[in-house]
Amino acid sequence: MFRPFAVLAIAFAYLTIPAWSQSPPATTTTPAPGAPAAKKAAPKAKAAAKPVVTADNGPCKYGVIIAVGDVFAVQKIGITVFGNEYTEVPVSWGLDDLIFARTRAAAGAIPLRRISYAKGTFDSYYHPQPSLFRNDRQDLAERTRQIAGNAGCERYYVFTRLSGQVQGTNQYAEGIGVLNRGIGLLNSTSLFANIGLTVFDGQTFEIRKAPVDLEAVMKRMVASLAGDPSLNKIEDSAFPAPPEEAAKSVVLRDGIRNLLTERLDKWLPAYFKE
Repeated sequence: MFRPFAVLAIAFAYLTIPAWSQSPPATTTTPAPGAPAAKKAAPKAKAAAKPVVTADNGPCKYGVIIAVGDVFAVQKIGITVFGNEYTEVPVSWGLDDLIFARTRAAAGAIPLRRISYAKGTFDSYYHPQPSLFRNDRQDLAERTRQIAGNAGCERYYVFTRLSGQVQGTNQYAEGIGVLNRGIGLLNSTSLFANIGLTVFDGQTFEIRKAPVDLEAVMKRMVASLAGDPSLNKIEDSAFPAPPEEAAKSVVLRDGIRNLLTERLDKWLPAYFKE
């Protein structure tokens, strides 16, 4: 099953520097004897500077919630189930910030507001308790409604990690990470960046029809790990051992940021065409 994704936005601050006109040089006049001293004119009060209207303090057009997080998956798929390994490694690569920056670029002049949320809000979304009646879309809609609060945006763009089955296996690749498949000379190592975007109506929190079939796109991307690994392939030596070494790898960090940027720039602009 593919999960939808949550979106966030970056607000830019603008610095304004007022231009002050030069005052003429001051002159000193000695009053005549016995004449009352002339009173100095009281300086005019400076007009209060008008606040700069930004996406954070003006009316909210589109709110962006990014729930991808700085989590990097290190995954191995062996010949048998005993060769399968999966580890989530915390990293500090600014992935959510990167997603917002590319969203801001795709939106152009449309004002965006990045909406924050409490740490751990999406933990149970990605790691739910077993249930026969769980509805991923309804779950995400409720979380979005709670996070949005009184923001009053017309729409909410929510980015989340997406999960898809790796072709030819019963294993799944979720979110952002590195996958090593095979054994010995049959090894293949690839980066993957599987994220999705769900757009909610700001009043009803119903899901708006997507201009891009992200599930189909991500299926093709996940399939490419097996069918055409050249798209995301990296040297096998870059696969981290132990998995925690991923957080220190410049190759993995730069590779995944470039891949994520490429993917976002391909399909994000379609979401901002009115």
